[in-house]
Amino acid sequence: MSKREIIDARALNIALNRLCCKLIENHGDFSNSILIGMQPRGVQVLERIEKLLESTYGVQGVRTGVLDITFYRDDFRRRPGHLQPNKTRIDHLVEDQKVVFIDDVLYTGRSIRAAMDAILSFGRPAKMELLTLIDRRFSRDLPIQPDYKGRQVDSIASQRVEVLWEEVDGRDAVLLTDPE
Repeated sequence: MSKREIIDARALNIALNRLCCKLIENHGDFSNSILIGMQPRGVQVLERIEKLLESTYGVQGVRTGVLDITFYRDDFRRRPGHLQPNKTRIDHLVEDQKVVFIDDVLYTGRSIRAAMDAILSFGRPAKMELLTLIDRRFSRDLPIQPDYKGRQVDSIASQRVEVLWEEVDGRDAVLLTDPE
């Protein structure tokens, strides 16, 4: 497989800052909002956004959570081997709150549909929004679009888009992988 960097650390940081500004514009002090990172890779996006909101933009007390959608996916019975569910942590009532789902890459939309099903176990949000760092716009299986997107990437179905994080992977970048 050949991998090439399509977004470097500087461009990734710019996209994250732009997303923070859009969130502040629409959610103000976040008093009626909860940011939910989707396991596994949406959690890194959530942590970066939360850190930027606090350190760069002075927004304190943003309520956050982490959501595992493993058993809400429509394909979980089709996957080979044993499933390894991740931890869900939502310490706030979502009833009548604005919930922003956060993920790294929006591809088919199936993960987001599963997240919408899963969050209803915690109450009925007033509104659900989607923030994605990378939007693969030509790959949807479901009519789902992000409310907030960092960057848009045009790719074909056989390609893979991978977000790397300094804390996990040793560097910040977005890679496009072509199968050989």
